[in-house]
Amino acid sequence: MTALLDAVAAAGERLVAASGGRIAFDPRRALSRHDDLTLAAPGEWSPNRHCRMVKCSEGWMAVSLARAEDRELVPAWTGAGLDDEPWQAILAAAGGRAADAMVTAAAELHMPVARVGEASPLLPSELRNCAAKDGIVLDLSALWAGPYCGALLAAAGHAVVKVESDGRPDPTRLHTPQLDARLNGDKRRVSAEIDGAELLSMIGEARVLITSARPHALARLGLDEERLFRINPDLLWIAITAHGWRGEAAMRVGFGDDCAAAGGLVRWTEERPLFVGDALADPLTGLTAATLALEALAGQQGGVIDVSLARTAATFAKAVP
Repeated sequence: MTALLDAVAAAGERLVAASGGRIAFDPRRALSRHDDLTLAAPGEWSPNRHCRMVKCSEGWMAVSLARAEDRELVPAWTGAGLDDEPWQAILAAAGGRAADAMVTAAAELHMPVARVGEASPLLPSELRNCAAKDGIVLDLSALWAGPYCGALLAAAGHAVVKVESDGRPDPTRLHTPQLDARLNGDKRRVSAEIDGAELLSMIGEARVLITSARPHALARLGLDEERLFRINPDLLWIAITAHGWRGEAAMRVGFGDDCAAAGGLVRWTEERPLFVGDALADPLTGLTAATLALEALAGQQGGVIDVSLARTAATFAKAVP
């Protein structure tokens, strides 16, 4: 963990420099949900006990069952009976199948499952020069990574507006209100329909847009690249996803723990991978996304910054000896 904190501290120095020194950065606090939350120690299980390392006939995978819908899909994924205990069904199926095959089958069902070490580090995004323009930061993201990016941009002096739909509010406010206060307390909160004209008008005037949904889900709401860049050619879109914004990876689902494992951000002992923190891919992605956004703003650039949880984890794993 010490080596990881050193890597986060180095990334924090880059963030502080990009903000012109306005951000006060604490590496240890950056990796914590909030000060009063007590979680189990990481190991075979993630600290929140929603994700588990599972040994396959070839390789290891990390499986998240945080959502009821994922537990309900276990029989379809493993071939187990409807009444079988989900984790026992997964362990039984994994013993006779390779991790690659298990992950491919899970991805087809949109389950958050990843092979340990499958992801490569982040690639540079293709940005373009744009006209100098001021504007707000619109934060349409939820949970941890995207809102943390927005919180850091707010700390850097940008006006950040968190947009939520009454029908689908960010669950962080309900489940972890202290984290919500830390991530969203310095933002102006606005209620708007995600597929409505009011939001499109706001995007047209914004300088930065932060999202954390998959591109096809946003496109169904009318928020696709062609339309938004036609409305606002100078927009800087921070696209946070589990595995990537383009290609087949864009269809995959993932959360902080399984994506950290995908990036190889684990501790190996006796040939077994273990978690080393709590949903690490989330805060690391928020930190990385904010830094890239600040650097693009300083360079008067626009376009899509593709920053995925899995690739961000792989980037930090590469930096940890």
